Amino acid sequence: MPSLKDLRTRIASVKATRKITKAMQMVAAAKLRRAQEAAQAARPYAERMDGVLANLNKGLTSKEGAPALLVGTGKDQVQLLVVMTAERGLCGGFNSNIAKLARADALKLIAAGKTVKILTVGRKGADNLRRDLGKNIVDRVEFKGLKNIGYAQAAEVSDKLLAMFAAGEFDVCTLYFSRFKSVISQTPTALQLIPAKLPEEKGAGDKVAVQAATEYEPGEDELLGYLLHRNIGTQVFRGLLENSASEQGSRMSAMDNATRNAGDMINKLTIKYNRQRQANITKELIEIISGAEAL
Repeated sequence: MPSLKDLRTRIASVKATRKITKAMQMVAAAKLRRAQEAAQAARPYAERMDGVLANLNKGLTSKEGAPALLVGTGKDQVQLLVVMTAERGLCGGFNSNIAKLARADALKLIAAGKTVKILTVGRKGADNLRRDLGKNIVDRVEFKGLKNIGYAQAAEVSDKLLAMFAAGEFDVCTLYFSRFKSVISQTPTALQLIPAKLPEEKGAGDKVAVQAATEYEPGEDELLGYLLHRNIGTQVFRGLLENSASEQGSRMSAMDNATRNAGDMINKLTIKYNRQRQANITKELIEIISGAEAL
Protein backbone atom coordinates (compact mmCIF):
# COMPACT_ATOMS: atom_id res chain seq x y z
CA MET A 1 0.00 0.00 0.00
CA PRO A 2 1.63 3.30 -1.08
CA SER A 3 1.99 5.99 1.54
CA LEU A 4 0.30 9.39 1.37
CA LYS A 5 3.62 10.98 0.41
CA ASP A 6 4.04 8.53 -2.48
CA LEU A 7 0.53 9.28 -3.74
CA ARG A 8 1.08 13.06 -3.52
CA THR A 9 4.34 12.70 -5.46
CA ARG A 10 2.69 10.62 -8.14
CA ILE A 11 -0.25 13.04 -8.50
CA ALA A 12 2.17 15.94 -8.90
CA SER A 13 4.14 13.97 -11.51
CA VAL A 14 1.04 13.17 -13.58
CA LYS A 15 -0.11 16.80 -13.39
CA ALA A 16 3.27 17.92 -14.75
CA THR A 17 2.97 15.37 -17.56
CA ARG A 18 -0.52 16.63 -18.38
CA LYS A 19 0.80 20.18 -18.74
CA ILE A 20 3.42 18.95 -21.22
CA THR A 21 0.97 16.92 -23.32
CA LYS A 22 -1.50 19.82 -23.35
CA ALA A 23 1.21 22.21 -24.53
CA MET A 24 2.30 19.76 -27.26
CA GLN A 25 -1.31 19.42 -28.39
CA MET A 26 -1.67 23.19 -28.72
CA VAL A 27 1.62 23.51 -30.63
CA ALA A 28 0.59 20.70 -33.02
CA ALA A 29 -2.78 22.37 -33.56
CA ALA A 30 -1.05 25.65 -34.46
CA LYS A 31 1.29 23.91 -36.92
CA LEU A 32 -1.42 21.72 -38.40
CA ARG A 33 -3.30 24.50 -40.15
CA ARG A 34 -0.29 25.73 -42.10
CA ALA A 35 0.82 22.19 -42.93
CA GLN A 36 -2.67 21.19 -44.07
CA GLU A 37 -2.99 24.22 -46.33
CA ALA A 38 0.42 23.51 -47.89
CA ALA A 39 -0.43 19.83 -48.51
CA GLN A 40 -3.80 20.64 -50.08
CA ALA A 41 -2.26 23.37 -52.26
CA ALA A 42 0.35 20.93 -53.62
CA ARG A 43 -2.16 18.30 -54.75
CA PRO A 44 -3.59 20.09 -57.85
CA TYR A 45 -0.09 20.87 -59.16
CA ALA A 46 1.08 17.27 -58.78
CA GLU A 47 -2.11 15.93 -60.39
CA ARG A 48 -1.84 18.39 -63.27
CA MET A 49 1.77 17.35 -63.77
CA ASP A 50 0.58 13.76 -64.12
CA GLY A 51 -1.98 14.88 -66.70
CA VAL A 52 0.62 16.72 -68.81
CA LEU A 53 2.98 13.73 -68.68
CA ALA A 54 0.15 11.44 -69.75
CA ASN A 55 -0.56 13.67 -72.74
CA LEU A 56 3.08 13.71 -73.77
CA ASN A 57 3.33 9.94 -73.33
CA LYS A 58 0.23 9.44 -75.46
CA GLY A 59 1.77 11.52 -78.21
CA LEU A 60 4.90 9.36 -78.48
CA THR A 61 4.95 7.48 -81.77
CA SER A 62 7.24 4.79 -80.41
CA LYS A 63 8.42 3.64 -77.00
CA GLU A 64 11.85 2.96 -78.43
CA GLY A 65 14.20 5.69 -77.34
CA ALA A 66 11.71 6.96 -74.75
CA PRO A 67 13.22 8.24 -71.47
CA ALA A 68 14.08 5.46 -69.00
CA LEU A 69 12.23 7.38 -66.27
CA LEU A 70 9.05 6.74 -68.27
CA VAL A 71 9.46 3.19 -69.57
CA GLY A 72 11.91 1.84 -66.96
CA THR A 73 14.87 -0.43 -67.52
CA GLY A 74 12.79 -3.35 -68.74
CA LYS A 75 13.42 -5.20 -65.47
CA ASP A 76 12.02 -5.11 -61.93
CA GLN A 77 14.66 -7.14 -60.13
CA VAL A 78 16.09 -4.37 -57.95
CA GLN A 79 13.46 -2.46 -55.99
CA LEU A 80 14.20 0.78 -54.12
CA LEU A 81 11.77 1.72 -51.35
CA VAL A 82 11.90 5.36 -50.24
CA VAL A 83 10.34 5.44 -46.76
CA MET A 84 9.50 8.94 -45.54
CA THR A 85 8.70 9.41 -41.85
CA ALA A 86 9.15 12.08 -39.17
CA GLU A 87 12.26 13.07 -37.26
CA ARG A 88 10.44 12.87 -33.93
CA GLY A 89 8.07 10.53 -32.15
CA LEU A 90 5.11 11.18 -29.84
CA CYS A 91 2.73 11.29 -32.81
CA GLY A 92 0.67 8.15 -32.34
CA GLY A 93 0.94 5.50 -35.03
CA PHE A 94 2.07 7.88 -37.78
CA ASN A 95 5.64 6.58 -38.12
CA SER A 96 4.87 2.94 -37.38
CA ASN A 97 2.02 2.77 -39.92
CA ILE A 98 4.24 3.95 -42.78
CA ALA A 99 7.03 1.59 -41.71
CA LYS A 100 4.52 -1.27 -41.41
CA LEU A 101 3.35 -0.81 -45.01
CA ALA A 102 6.91 -0.56 -46.32
CA ARG A 103 8.00 -3.60 -44.30
CA ALA A 104 5.11 -5.71 -45.59
CA ASP A 105 5.87 -4.78 -49.23
CA ALA A 106 9.61 -5.36 -48.74
CA LEU A 107 9.08 -8.83 -47.29
CA LYS A 108 6.76 -9.74 -50.19
CA LEU A 109 9.37 -8.62 -52.71
CA ILE A 110 12.12 -10.52 -50.92
CA ALA A 111 9.95 -13.64 -50.86
CA ALA A 112 9.45 -13.24 -54.62
CA GLY A 113 13.22 -13.25 -55.12
CA LYS A 114 13.65 -9.52 -55.69
CA THR A 115 16.55 -7.42 -54.40
CA VAL A 116 15.23 -4.77 -52.02
CA LYS A 117 17.04 -1.55 -51.16
CA ILE A 118 15.67 1.01 -48.70
CA LEU A 119 16.34 4.73 -48.50
CA THR A 120 14.86 6.37 -45.42
CA VAL A 121 13.90 10.03 -45.18
CA GLY A 122 13.48 10.92 -41.51
CA ARG A 123 15.09 9.36 -38.45
CA LYS A 124 12.08 7.34 -37.29
CA GLY A 125 11.86 5.34 -40.52
CA ALA A 126 15.33 3.91 -40.04
CA ASP A 127 14.62 3.23 -36.36
CA ASN A 128 11.46 1.28 -37.20
CA LEU A 129 13.00 -0.79 -40.01
CA ARG A 130 16.44 -1.41 -38.52
CA ARG A 131 15.53 -4.65 -36.73
CA ASP A 132 13.95 -6.52 -39.66
CA LEU A 133 15.49 -4.81 -42.68
CA GLY A 134 18.60 -3.09 -41.37
CA LYS A 135 20.87 -4.76 -43.95
CA ASN A 136 18.63 -3.47 -46.76
CA ILE A 137 18.97 0.20 -45.77
CA VAL A 138 21.46 1.70 -48.24
CA ASP A 139 21.17 5.38 -47.32
CA ARG A 140 19.53 7.79 -44.89
CA VAL A 141 18.38 11.38 -45.29
CA GLU A 142 17.56 13.39 -42.19
CA PHE A 143 16.28 16.94 -41.76
CA LYS A 144 16.92 17.18 -38.04
CA GLY A 145 16.38 20.64 -36.61
CA LEU A 146 14.68 21.93 -39.77
CA LYS A 147 11.54 23.91 -38.91
CA ASN A 148 9.95 24.24 -42.35
CA ILE A 149 10.10 21.75 -45.22
CA GLY A 150 10.70 23.36 -48.61
CA TYR A 151 11.33 22.27 -52.18
CA ALA A 152 15.08 22.38 -51.50
CA GLN A 153 14.73 19.31 -49.25
CA ALA A 154 12.65 17.50 -51.89
CA ALA A 155 15.25 18.36 -54.52
CA GLU A 156 17.96 16.87 -52.31
CA VAL A 157 16.09 13.57 -52.18
CA SER A 158 15.09 13.58 -55.87
CA ASP A 159 18.65 14.37 -57.00
CA LYS A 160 19.88 11.41 -54.98
CA LEU A 161 17.25 9.13 -56.56
CA LEU A 162 18.06 10.30 -60.09
CA ALA A 163 21.79 9.79 -59.51
CA MET A 164 21.18 6.27 -58.21
CA PHE A 165 18.94 5.45 -61.17
CA ALA A 166 21.47 6.82 -63.65
CA ALA A 167 24.12 4.62 -62.01
CA GLY A 168 21.90 1.55 -62.49
CA GLU A 169 21.47 0.91 -58.77
CA PHE A 170 17.75 0.04 -59.05
CA ASP A 171 15.02 -0.72 -61.57
CA VAL A 172 11.84 0.38 -59.76
CA CYS A 173 11.45 3.09 -57.11
CA THR A 174 8.44 3.35 -54.79
CA LEU A 175 7.74 6.24 -52.41
CA TYR A 176 6.07 5.63 -49.02
CA PHE A 177 4.36 8.44 -47.12
CA SER A 178 1.13 9.18 -45.25
CA ARG A 179 -1.65 10.95 -47.14
CA PHE A 180 -3.47 13.47 -44.94
CA LYS A 181 -7.25 13.22 -44.76
CA SER A 182 -8.19 14.67 -41.36
CA VAL A 183 -6.86 15.04 -37.83
CA ILE A 184 -7.92 11.50 -37.00
CA SER A 185 -7.34 9.91 -40.40
CA GLN A 186 -4.04 9.56 -42.27
CA THR A 187 -3.56 6.89 -44.89
CA PRO A 188 -0.16 5.22 -45.48
CA THR A 189 0.41 5.37 -49.25
CA ALA A 190 2.79 3.72 -51.72
CA LEU A 191 3.45 5.69 -54.92
CA GLN A 192 5.60 4.35 -57.76
CA LEU A 193 8.03 7.05 -58.89
CA ILE A 194 10.25 5.22 -61.39
CA PRO A 195 9.13 4.25 -63.96
CA ALA A 196 6.46 6.96 -63.82
CA LYS A 197 2.95 5.75 -63.03
CA LEU A 198 0.80 7.88 -65.29
CA PRO A 199 -2.98 8.44 -64.95
CA GLU A 200 -4.00 6.27 -67.89
CA GLU A 201 -2.19 3.38 -66.19
CA LYS A 202 -4.12 3.81 -62.97
CA GLY A 203 -7.55 2.93 -64.26
CA ALA A 204 -10.69 4.68 -65.41
CA GLY A 205 -11.72 5.69 -61.92
CA ASP A 206 -8.73 7.98 -61.40
CA LYS A 207 -9.56 11.65 -60.90
CA VAL A 208 -6.79 12.86 -63.22
CA ALA A 209 -8.10 12.79 -66.77
CA VAL A 210 -5.90 12.70 -69.85
CA GLN A 211 -6.39 15.98 -71.70
CA ALA A 212 -7.05 16.53 -75.39
CA ALA A 213 -4.22 16.79 -77.91
CA THR A 214 -2.02 19.80 -77.20
CA GLU A 215 0.86 21.39 -79.07
CA TYR A 216 3.99 21.93 -76.99
CA GLU A 217 6.98 24.19 -77.47
CA PRO A 218 9.79 23.04 -77.44
CA GLY A 219 9.34 19.55 -78.87
CA GLU A 220 7.46 16.90 -76.96
CA ASP A 221 10.47 14.62 -76.52
CA GLU A 222 12.59 17.39 -75.04
CA LEU A 223 9.78 18.60 -72.81
CA LEU A 224 8.96 15.08 -71.63
CA GLY A 225 12.54 14.47 -70.51
CA TYR A 226 12.57 17.70 -68.49
CA LEU A 227 9.16 17.12 -66.92
CA LEU A 228 9.99 13.55 -65.90
CA HIS A 229 12.95 14.84 -63.88
CA ARG A 230 10.81 17.63 -62.48
CA ASN A 231 8.05 15.19 -61.63
CA ILE A 232 10.32 13.20 -59.29
CA GLY A 233 11.00 16.30 -57.20
CA THR A 234 7.33 17.32 -57.33
CA GLN A 235 6.07 13.97 -56.05
CA VAL A 236 8.73 13.83 -53.32
CA PHE A 237 7.80 17.37 -52.25
CA ARG A 238 4.13 16.43 -52.21
CA GLY A 239 4.94 13.42 -50.04
CA LEU A 240 6.92 15.59 -47.61
CA LEU A 241 4.03 18.06 -47.31
CA GLU A 242 1.47 15.28 -46.83
CA ASN A 243 3.73 13.76 -44.18
CA SER A 244 4.11 17.09 -42.39
CA ALA A 245 0.33 17.57 -42.15
CA SER A 246 -0.24 13.94 -41.17
CA GLU A 247 2.43 14.13 -38.47
CA GLN A 248 0.91 17.21 -36.84
CA GLY A 249 -2.61 15.79 -37.05
CA SER A 250 -1.52 12.50 -35.53
CA ARG A 251 0.47 14.27 -32.80
CA MET A 252 -2.48 16.52 -31.97
CA SER A 253 -4.78 13.52 -31.63
CA ALA A 254 -2.23 11.51 -29.61
CA MET A 255 -1.51 14.37 -27.20
CA ASP A 256 -5.23 15.00 -26.74
CA ASN A 257 -5.70 11.35 -25.74
CA ALA A 258 -2.68 11.53 -23.46
CA THR A 259 -4.06 14.65 -21.76
CA ARG A 260 -7.41 12.97 -21.20
CA ASN A 261 -5.76 9.82 -19.83
CA ALA A 262 -3.63 11.91 -17.48
CA GLY A 263 -6.76 13.62 -16.19
CA ASP A 264 -8.44 10.26 -15.55
CA MET A 265 -5.36 9.01 -13.73
CA ILE A 266 -5.24 12.14 -11.56
CA ASN A 267 -8.87 11.61 -10.57
CA LYS A 268 -8.26 7.97 -9.65
CA LEU A 269 -5.12 8.79 -7.67
CA THR A 270 -6.92 11.64 -5.86
CA ILE A 271 -9.74 9.31 -4.82
CA LYS A 272 -7.19 6.75 -3.67
CA TYR A 273 -5.29 9.44 -1.76
CA ASN A 274 -8.47 10.67 -0.01
CA ARG A 275 -9.48 7.13 0.96
CA GLN A 276 -6.02 6.38 2.30
CA ARG A 277 -5.98 9.65 4.24
CA GLN A 278 -9.42 8.93 5.71
CA ALA A 279 -8.31 5.44 6.68
CA ASN A 280 -5.25 6.82 8.47
CA ILE A 281 -7.39 9.36 10.35
CA THR A 282 -9.86 6.65 11.39
CA LYS A 283 -7.02 4.42 12.56
CA GLU A 284 -5.53 7.20 14.67
CA LEU A 285 -8.91 7.97 16.24
CA ILE A 286 -9.41 4.30 17.12
CA GLU A 287 -5.98 4.19 18.74
CA ILE A 288 -6.73 7.35 20.76
CA ILE A 289 -10.10 6.05 21.93
CA SER A 290 -8.68 2.63 22.80
CA GLY A 291 -5.90 4.25 24.81
CA ALA A 292 -8.38 6.46 26.69
CA GLU A 293 -10.59 3.48 27.57
CA ALA A 294 -7.59 1.52 28.82
CA LEU A 295 -6.88 4.27 31.35
